Amino acid sequence: MPLRLPDKLPAIELLKHENIFVMGDSQAHTQDIRPLRLVILNLMPLKITTETDLIRLLSNTPLQLEISFMKLQSHTPKNTPIEHMMMFYRDFSELRRQKFDGMIITGAPVEQLDYEDVGYWEEMREIFAWARTHVTSTLYICWAAQAGLYYHYGIPKYPLEKKMFGIFPQYALDPRLPIFRGFDDIFQMPHSRHTELHREDILAHPELQLIAESDDSGVSMVMARGGREFFITGHLEYAPYTLDTEYRRDKDIRQDVELPRNYYRDDNPQNPPMVTWRAHANLLYSNWINYYVYQETPYDINKIE
Repeated sequence: MPLRLPDKLPAIELLKHENIFVMGDSQAHTQDIRPLRLVILNLMPLKITTETDLIRLLSNTPLQLEISFMKLQSHTPKNTPIEHMMMFYRDFSELRRQKFDGMIITGAPVEQLDYEDVGYWEEMREIFAWARTHVTSTLYICWAAQAGLYYHYGIPKYPLEKKMFGIFPQYALDPRLPIFRGFDDIFQMPHSRHTELHREDILAHPELQLIAESDDSGVSMVMARGGREFFITGHLEYAPYTLDTEYRRDKDIRQDVELPRNYYRDDNPQNPPMVTWRAHANLLYSNWINYYVYQETPYDINKIE
């Protein structure tokens, strides 16, 4: 089954070239089924790129998904055309009366700020609280994972001496969890961050379960409330050249930028990247949709609580 997306969303045409089946709202209205309703709060600067990355992964499911995009009223993006935001995004204030089967909250380029110094922190606090009663399962990514753990559970973040940048091997601490169904013993995950979580803080909190980590990149996945919340510190959604774009952008600004680790063939940036995370990225998103959204959400969406 396809994803149901707003008509004319740029990702539709981009993904059709990859033979990914998506449809616009007008075509989807002809199908008499109850699609799963997902909302994406996209905080990344290049919103069209992030939309496409996430939709690519969400498409790998036999279920029909209806995707909505949320934006913050307290923040105006600088790197996405205002016409795109007006056409495809709705303020939290417009969506807060609705309920959703699943939600994704992306990372944001504010991780080196204290949470309370982020200009839209108060609105984020409202959204975190709202998701608890209006969404069946929420996926928090990178900065959102750290921010969500801080808001809900008081887990602090810690600055890194140098950026965690590259592709790092991870292992599941409880491979029997449905989120890891079909996973190999080791799976790769892209990371691009300046701060980290400490495993002892997670393990000391009885409501949290550390479910995946890395000897190199540390805490990578935390689960809470039986799978109603997942916190992922990396970027499984990244496209093959996303880290390359970040590396070349930063290298043009500073001289101390290191190569992303385990990324370029032979550690040579003149070579293409080695894509080692795509299969597990598809599995994780499919497992999340199937086991933690579809099989847990009520048929009457208004009964989510």
